[in-house]
Amino acid sequence: MNVYIGIKILVLSKYILIFNFFCQGTLNEQLQIQSDECRYPCDIRRGGRPLLCEVCNKAFSKKSHLITHQRIHSGERPYVCDVCNKAYSHKSILITHQRIHSGERPYVCDVCNKAYSDKSSLIKHKRIHSGERPYVCDLCNKAYSDKSNLIQHKLIHSGERPYVCDLCNKAYSDKSNLRQHKRIHSGESPYVCDVCGKAYSYKSSLTKHKHIHSGKRPYVCDVCEKTYSNKSSLMKHKRIHSGECSFVCDVCNKACSDKRNLIRHKRVHSGERPYSCEVCNKTFSEQSNLIRHQRLHNGERPYSCEVCNKTFSEQSNLIRHQRLHSGERPYVCDVCSKAYCDKSSLIKHKRLHSGERPYVCDVCNKAFNDEHNLIKHNLIHSGERHYTCEVCNKTFSQQSILNIHQHMHIVEGADN
Repeated sequence: MNVYIGIKILVLSKYILIFNFFCQGTLNEQLQIQSDECRYPCDIRRGGRPLLCEVCNKAFSKKSHLITHQRIHSGERPYVCDVCNKAYSHKSILITHQRIHSGERPYVCDVCNKAYSDKSSLIKHKRIHSGERPYVCDLCNKAYSDKSNLIQHKLIHSGERPYVCDLCNKAYSDKSNLRQHKRIHSGESPYVCDVCGKAYSYKSSLTKHKHIHSGKRPYVCDVCEKTYSNKSSLMKHKRIHSGECSFVCDVCNKACSDKRNLIRHKRVHSGERPYSCEVCNKTFSEQSNLIRHQRLHNGERPYSCEVCNKTFSEQSNLIRHQRLHSGERPYVCDVCSKAYCDKSSLIKHKRLHSGERPYVCDVCNKAFNDEHNLIKHNLIHSGERHYTCEVCNKTFSQQSILNIHQHMHIVEGADN
């Protein structure tokens, strides 16, 4: 029987609930909506049927929720930032976005006082302190503190790469990786070092770069205590201890810890030197070697000692120099226990015990245990004399011989 219901009074225990109904329907339908038996969530205050999306049939309890949902299908973004004109489908998202411009961070962690612009970021952050990982992979049981990380992880199992570059068709499992990749095409480098002004397309690259200025090497191998400025280098190094070297050279069977090292190694066999200096056309097999070489031309010395402010063109030279201040000599000869501050000095020293002379003159076959000594020796054959006496302009092939000669002038001057 169809009835028009105006006000219905229900007495539940000691409470009286008054509901206004302005919709026409059967009494049974109205009672079903008020009971727990309703299949869909609906707005009890209105007493209406559940609101269904015409596109995907998803049910909503409020008309405002349905309208917001329908923007997914229509692409409508009515909420626009008055600073940068970025548009959003939800007002709440716009409010959170505007905090980027205002710098407002109202959500503060009660453990470490770190502040966030939105509540969800604070909730995720708190899991660092609690150790909570509520999102678990149903295939391998790996757990995550953030749902988005679990979604990305699942793509490993499915092999899905839904984010495709529209320029080169390279595909990625993560949207942020695609965004970073596109900077290769655009040349965009938004992350700038506040010390030297060098710009990077990845934030992680800037973080690694800053360790150059600070000399910080926070990642320590728990086997040999060797330190690294970035986590990826430490992980590669650990493969040496674990024996995990899945990248093998098909020429000499040398095993490398990662694909990039294997590619670099193969250039030993091919003789490929793809990196060329624009100033002197000297070529290199590795980009890092080219970068170091270019500092000879531009005079750049980005590595600075915190103790004496002396600058260096290479980080390894800074590390060796800092050992002069600390007195550290980590490289010890296993024959005579003599210690050195750098590995190359220890290698040279060990040749005194082994008698090894790997540097051979290609003119007279004379052998040397040090490359520098061979270079000096080669000047005898070439006739080059780079060292000139400032007193008599006599030239010499070696600095040491010039020093002996100049001492003769000093003695002669004292006799006179």
